Amino acid sequence: MAEKVHKVSVVTGAGSGIGRACALALVADGWSVVLAGRRKDALEETAELARAGAEQGRGGGQAVPVVADITDADAVTRLFDEVAERFGRIDVLFNNAADTMPYTPTEDVAVEDWRRVLDSIATGTFLCSRAAYRMMKDQLPRGGRIINNGAPSAHVPRPDSIAFTAAKHAVAGITRSLSLDGRRYDISCGQIDIGNVTPVGREQPPVRQADGSLRVEPTMDVSHVVHMVVTMANLPVGVNIQSVTVMPAAMPYVGRG
Repeated sequence: MAEKVHKVSVVTGAGSGIGRACALALVADGWSVVLAGRRKDALEETAELARAGAEQGRGGGQAVPVVADITDADAVTRLFDEVAERFGRIDVLFNNAADTMPYTPTEDVAVEDWRRVLDSIATGTFLCSRAAYRMMKDQLPRGGRIINNGAPSAHVPRPDSIAFTAAKHAVAGITRSLSLDGRRYDISCGQIDIGNVTPVGREQPPVRQADGSLRVEPTMDVSHVVHMVVTMANLPVGVNIQSVTVMPAAMPYVGRG
């Protein structure tokens, strides 16, 4: 495999969960990772975990926390200005951040919750992708990769999840548009749809099925997601995983409903 030279990435929602796990794995793989999110303490904790891992011999990359609200266009501009100033380029953007809401019947969904979920997922993905796209288009060597965190709900929704489902459908459209528009600039865009990940420190809650029943569904360890994101990030320019679903084999998805 050819040596990886340019390894600068931005991970949104890097203060916890999948974002933190993927950021730590990229650092361990030698990437310089900008940790983006709204919670300074959580981002600094991720950075400290990365430093501790490096001291134990797990990777030679670095983690740089940058507080940013990805729903705010000015904040996103400042985030990527800092990336440009510090590193001079960006090779991978992992659009991972998302606000969610409890499962709620459609007729009871508040407009404020609808806008919050759509802004955090769809608008945030667009704003960060636009900023990264501008850098990737003009930098030398040109190009880069955008990885979007989708969801099985982008294809097969759960009951009472209209805002989240609509937002993830939007992400799927953004992924395809970026993949098409980026061809002429050596910019690839792919999407990872992530199934049930085993919760940390709590039990998996039951979720409503299409027939109205509640069921505790199978889960998987987050390491399987991390492995796929790192694999996608390390693909050479000109090769793309357009769409992939990583989920427990027994999770109700195929044939859901």
